[in-house]
Amino acid sequence: MKRYLHLIRLFWSTAIAAELEYRLNFVIAGFSSLANLAGSLFGLFLFYRTGYQFEGWSWPEAMIVLGIFTLLQGISATFLVPNLNRIVEQVEQGTLDFVLLKPISSQFWLSTRTLSPWGFPDLVFGVIIIVYAGIQLNLTLKSYLLGIVPIVLGTIILYSLWFMLGATSIWFVKIYNVTEVLRGFLEAGRYPIVAYPAIYRVFFTFIIPVAFLTTIPAQVMLNKSHLFGILGAAILAVSLLFISIFFWKFALRFYTSASS
Repeated sequence: MKRYLHLIRLFWSTAIAAELEYRLNFVIAGFSSLANLAGSLFGLFLFYRTGYQFEGWSWPEAMIVLGIFTLLQGISATFLVPNLNRIVEQVEQGTLDFVLLKPISSQFWLSTRTLSPWGFPDLVFGVIIIVYAGIQLNLTLKSYLLGIVPIVLGTIILYSLWFMLGATSIWFVKIYNVTEVLRGFLEAGRYPIVAYPAIYRVFFTFIIPVAFLTTIPAQVMLNKSHLFGILGAAILAVSLLFISIFFWKFALRFYTSASS
């Protein structure tokens, strides 16, 4: 474990040093994140401006969901996109051979090799929204701490799904559109799951588990769901993580080395 933590420190320090050579990009990313956030808030405001509210969700409570969604967007842009989207390139260009020859887990290397600081603004804005809405709802520190657990579990769920899609590039090299479809589905997480018709709620809970990414963490934070929500998210997260590990090992059986 100590060895892997040391590798992560080396990977990320090198990546940040390289990316910060283009500091103007960080400013542009900040404005882009702010514009996206303003659009999301405006879209949510359109629902609530006439007094309408999602069933059981007040305006500040819906903002908690949006804040968690923004936070996950930042996590995706910082850690998942720069790593997992490159699996396709590794397979296509044959450079996956060099990864498999390294004396560390190939899944670990592919998942943590780099990061992008351009997702940091979303991380900051997500936390600001959560804290601001929490102040209006008089949330305690305990509520915030409880909310961290399902957010971490939601991140594991998102990672596992994304990694398995990336792994399918061993059979289907051009899968960029598939990952974009997944990101499109995840956009549904910016609103509480009750905002959608019943059939969509089932789909976004049991097929594409969007509810476990934003709505359930918000419910835990708001004291609307404790044991059931966390337990369900934990079972799903651990299951998908192990499935992603076994799926990667299975996929490698069909990988044809560029040198063979």
